[in-house]
Amino acid sequence: MIRIPFNDAWRVGPLVSVHEAIVVADAGAAEVTLPHDAMLGEGRSAENSGGPQTAYFRDGKWTYEKRFDVPAEWATKRVTFEFEGVYRDAVVYINGAFAGQWAGGYSRFHISASSFLKYGEVNTIRVDAQAHQDSRWYSGGGIHRPVSLLVGDLVHVTPTGLRVTTPDIDAELATVVASAEIVNEDVSTRVVEVHLEIQDATGEVVASDRAQVTLLAGDRITTHQRAYVRRPSLWSVDTPHLYQASVRLRDDNGRLDEAAAHFGVRTVTVDPFRGLRLNGETVKLRGGAIHHDNGILGAAEFADAAERRVRMLKAAGFNAVRSAHNPMSVALLDACDRLGMLVMDELFDVWTVPKSGDDYSRKFPQWWERDVDSIVAKDFNHPSVIMYSIGNEIIEAGTPHGTRWGRRIADRVRAQDPTRLVTHALQGMYIARDKIPELKAELQLGTTPRGLNDYLGQAMHLLDALMASPVVGERLAEPASVLDVVGLNYGESRYVLDKEAFPNRVVVGSETFPTKIDRLWQLVTENSHVIGDFTWTAWDFLGEVGTGRHVYPEDQQIHRAPYPWLTAECGDIDITGQRQPISYYREIVYGLTHTPYAAVRRPREDGYVIQPKAWTWTDVSPSWTFDVPPGSPLHVEAYAAAEEVEFRLNGTTVATVPVGTERGFVAEADVPYEPGVLEVIAYRDGAEVGRSALHSAGEPARLSLETDRSELHADPQRLAHIDVRLVDANGVINPNRDAEITIEVEGPAVLQGFGSAAPSTEESYLGNSSTSFRGRALAIIRATGEAGRITVTARAHGLPDSSLEIEAVQARNG
Repeated sequence: MIRIPFNDAWRVGPLVSVHEAIVVADAGAAEVTLPHDAMLGEGRSAENSGGPQTAYFRDGKWTYEKRFDVPAEWATKRVTFEFEGVYRDAVVYINGAFAGQWAGGYSRFHISASSFLKYGEVNTIRVDAQAHQDSRWYSGGGIHRPVSLLVGDLVHVTPTGLRVTTPDIDAELATVVASAEIVNEDVSTRVVEVHLEIQDATGEVVASDRAQVTLLAGDRITTHQRAYVRRPSLWSVDTPHLYQASVRLRDDNGRLDEAAAHFGVRTVTVDPFRGLRLNGETVKLRGGAIHHDNGILGAAEFADAAERRVRMLKAAGFNAVRSAHNPMSVALLDACDRLGMLVMDELFDVWTVPKSGDDYSRKFPQWWERDVDSIVAKDFNHPSVIMYSIGNEIIEAGTPHGTRWGRRIADRVRAQDPTRLVTHALQGMYIARDKIPELKAELQLGTTPRGLNDYLGQAMHLLDALMASPVVGERLAEPASVLDVVGLNYGESRYVLDKEAFPNRVVVGSETFPTKIDRLWQLVTENSHVIGDFTWTAWDFLGEVGTGRHVYPEDQQIHRAPYPWLTAECGDIDITGQRQPISYYREIVYGLTHTPYAAVRRPREDGYVIQPKAWTWTDVSPSWTFDVPPGSPLHVEAYAAAEEVEFRLNGTTVATVPVGTERGFVAEADVPYEPGVLEVIAYRDGAEVGRSALHSAGEPARLSLETDRSELHADPQRLAHIDVRLVDANGVINPNRDAEITIEVEGPAVLQGFGSAAPSTEESYLGNSSTSFRGRALAIIRATGEAGRITVTARAHGLPDSSLEIEAVQARNG
């Protein structure tokens, strides 16, 4: 079917009842380009909001509306709308008539429109959505993923009908099987030719096949065509080669329809002795969980934002991501395919037992099968997807009836896609929650924690003991038997136990504490049946506020942070794309770099120290710029895969410290503060293996702007990300000075979002002004569709204006 982007000129407004509006609710005057997050515009408040789980954003109900022309000749076609994701409870009306609905907020779905259209006239489509006490994190709201209009002949390949597998692969030849579901909605029998072509990355046709198919009126059949690619280029993390399969339908009158899909030639196998193997080679998953939001864009999913995220995650050392806790967007999957990132795509956060007041559990019994079908259809041709997760920390998972649900879900997944693995992120706190009081008494954890940091320490100890307990082992037996890979959330205390008790079991750390990565990675590398680790989280996100924040004695000693906290503050990378110290530590633990990393503890007069626990790293920053008197001792951490680290201040050695005395891969020293250059030099066997340096910054002298692209396609879906920094005369960022920055955009672009990584702020991402955080902010501009020069100017009081130019160009043919 012909795919037409359907994202421009939508109007959006609050949904009101027919009694309030008297007539059918109007979408209002605000015009938006999809994808769009309506919840961002609802504002935030301490009261009458979703609370800390949803970053104190207010719930809402919204109506989207768009008018569009329908040519008269489409009366002999079939027209379908494809929605990649609407949060939540989407109801679709075409010309005022109910056309379809979808309960879940993250699944792709299709609405058949032909019966509701007025041909040769202007038509109207309306989409209603709502979000209300239904999520444990920031969900966003509205049509947050793209929409397409699909137009096909009466004989056509169904919208998700082309599925490609590669059942036989060796160095000389790859067998490609393309299955196409074809439907005949004509009133007469049709005979069509099905032409399959396989193209490589250069566009060269490397294999093809032809077949003839007879379809009676109303027939729906699936063709299976084989083609053979000689000397195939395999898809892998390091070499993500892609092919394209195209299926064209023709009859005596010419071309009828076409469908195309990218795919990769690769194999995925798993066993407890060789672990996870991709193309026959063992791969350990350096994984991270990611939520669906894009920081200052909210839940709106643009392809350029998705690609930037994947590119940065891979640069930080990750080779796998887990979608938490919902089906991943097509844009993210496409980016993972192109860049070589493995994917665990997750279906549900709840089944039949709720975790929030009005969540998906109320719809699950009636909708789960359609959501399973949707995720499989979406993921089938993506080589990056190696595993489906059927749930996250499902409360009833350890019960007999819960296991029955798990088996049904897993079986439905496998029936449609036997080529991938099935897992489930299981958690002992839910599986054996009735045993927690008894276990706490045994561990003598009945005393009241001395603040939040002590509470986190107790929670880690309890989790380890609970996951290793016999009762969890017993209750895991049946739900684990359903799976190809057993996902354990915070369950590393079972890794060795399961190796002995269940020698055929393969395990993945589906969610783990970032502060334990040194020990976790040792377990992964030393145990063949443990195929990887997924940290919580790889990229910070909105909601579940303050999960990993630094809490001092003067702060509120509560797990979830008070208003106006906004982010979880537990990502290796913050919401604007800046790597945090834990990210560099992780890269060293993985063995991916010999360059050491230096971070300095923020000085406090009382000397209070936050130790790394659970999701909270030490309170350090990669800066040698502090407002303290010269000579003040500052505690410096150096991360290194080495035997010792030398600390040099302005060319003078101030300390040489062995690595790993207190914490793995860490050397620590107190260095008397003096502005200048602090170097850390790592040594092994007496030889230098790497060095890095921190430079003191002066007062901010200018705003520095840096964009991820100097040329932008003149397409309203295309974005440019612009890092804004406060730097001194030498270009060094000053993290201790922040300013209110205003952005102005001239030319064929608009400001799509502007903000910082500040975890606690009342500023909106929708305005053109924001206060920097630790000297940084991020502006995102979107093309409007016209070619021309875009000028972006940043202004801050007391600093000269700073500008950069980006050229918006029309897409080149061919």
